[in-house]
Parts: sequence; C-alpha cells; structure tokens
Amino acid sequence: MRSYLEFEKAVANLEGKVHELQTLTKEGETVDVAGEIARLEAKASQALAELYAKLTPWQKTLVARHPDRPHMSDYVNRLVEDFTPLAGDRKFAEDHAIIAGFGRFRGRSVALIGQEKGHDTKSRLKHNFGMARPEGYRKAVRIMELAERFQIPVVSLVDTAGAYPGIGAEERGQAEAIARSTAACLKATVPNVALVIGEGGSGGAIAIAATNHVIMLEHSIYSVISPEGAASILWRDSARAQDAATNMKITAQDLLRLGVVDEIVTEPVGGAHREPVQVIRAAGDAIESALEGFDNVAPEEIRQRRREKFLAIGQKT
Repeated sequence: MRSYLEFEKAVANLEGKVHELQTLTKEGETVDVAGEIARLEAKASQALAELYAKLTPWQKTLVARHPDRPHMSDYVNRLVEDFTPLAGDRKFAEDHAIIAGFGRFRGRSVALIGQEKGHDTKSRLKHNFGMARPEGYRKAVRIMELAERFQIPVVSLVDTAGAYPGIGAEERGQAEAIARSTAACLKATVPNVALVIGEGGSGGAIAIAATNHVIMLEHSIYSVISPEGAASILWRDSARAQDAATNMKITAQDLLRLGVVDEIVTEPVGGAHREPVQVIRAAGDAIESALEGFDNVAPEEIRQRRREKFLAIGQKT
C-alpha cells in the first residue's frame, strides 16, 4: 500500500478511487468501469505532475524523508556486484548506521560508504535511523585508508538526518571522528564521488561527502542543520521549520546554483519512491560518468582538483 505525504491528499483521493474501481473489476463486478479508471488515472497523473512542478523547500524536505525512498542497501543491491561489507572501527565497536565495504561497480572495483536508515521498525532500530556514532565514522576512515592503499575509487551514498547526538557518542569523540572522516575525504589521492539520496544532514553528511564530485537526487536535501533544528535556534520554535527550510537554501537546485554540488539526477514525477529502479539506474549512470572523468588523471591532480573545488565554494553568486 502506497503511503502519501500530507500535501499529496488530492492525489491520494484520486488514486484511492482508482484502487476501489480496480478492486471491483477483480471481484467480477459486471459494471464496466474501464473508462472511469482511465479518466481518474489521467486526472491523478496530472495532479501529481502539477504538484511536483512547484514543490516548496519544505515539501522537498518531506519527500527526501519519505520512508519508501530507496535506501543505501537498495542501491548496493542493484548497482554493485560481489559487495563485501567490512565491520568495526578497530577501536570500539561496529556501527550499523554506516555500511561500508568493497565491490564491483559496472566493471570497476570501488569502495562504498553510506548511511542506511532501514525499511521497517526492526531495521531502523538496528541502523539507528542512519545516524552514525563515532565508530561509524572511524569505520569510514578505515575503508577510505584501504581504498587509498590499493588505489580504489570511493563512492559515498548519503542519507542521514545527522550524526547521532547522544551522550555516549559525544563522550567517545563524535566531533573528532567527523573531522577525521572529513579530512580523510579531502586528502585522498583516489577519486571520490558522493550521492545524496535523501537527507544530507550536517556533519553527519559532510564527513563522507567532501568529495571530488557531489551529486544530489532532484528532491533530496543537503544542509548544515535540519530545518527543525534551525527554527529552534533562530526563533525558539521548531514549528517554524517551513520558514527555516525556505531560507536555508537546502534544495538540490539552490545548491547547484551556489556551487556546493556538481550535478542533479532527475527523479520521476512523485519522487524516487514511485520508480525506484529507474532512479537507481539513473544514479548509477551519474556515478559512472563522474568516475570516468578521473580515468588517467594523476593522483595528486585528483587531490588538487578537490581542493580547488572546495576553496571555490562561496565565491560564486
């Protein structure tokens, strides 16, 4: 059963009527409803297209958080062969919020790092809703160092509301772990590519997304803090999250214009969760193209290009 966001109520009503009529047909009712079904489907498609043609930043935030959007594990399953996950940070523990390992992506070896939110209650609890603790970022550093040693490109899949803010995480050096992970991204001499597939929240995202090429799905978001968190700081009122989202410039379109990200992958009308296979294939094409751009580029040149890219951010208007 498809789940709908609050602003999609009109579409939900139309598609609900279509489902009811299709159920009647399956149950052997003699009434000919084929014409009515076609009319309602066309009306629902038009309503959805009109709605998604003018999404507000807050609505895009809700789409980015949709529970049915394809997650990191979905991308790995469809794009990567022989994926071998590695566990543990060799210092404290395993963190299931970040999945990391090595595999084959369209004929080339790659290191993969990404946040996994989970698909149901059990898996969401296991993966801590994609919010990593320090050991998760230290595991990411371990993978990046292995990739550097064997000159294997790194692909990061970003989908987190932010790093886990718990007391234990802070006691074990959350800020330091994020900083070291970010530094590992920036100093690498192998090409690295990041794809924001849902939420790109704060240091939890930048820790694995300080890469040569940053790609965003059309309705994903990338921000220094969540809209709710920003509203709580600016206005002492988290209910003003919509105002914060509008002013923070967190959408893919705003960030491409500002030079923070390099590319946008178009999503189907209605969001990635409506056509996940299509979105994953398009995302794979974008990642492949980005990696091909670094073929035959010297390691030091790769690092220098990344340095220049980040130094240029903020200089564009």
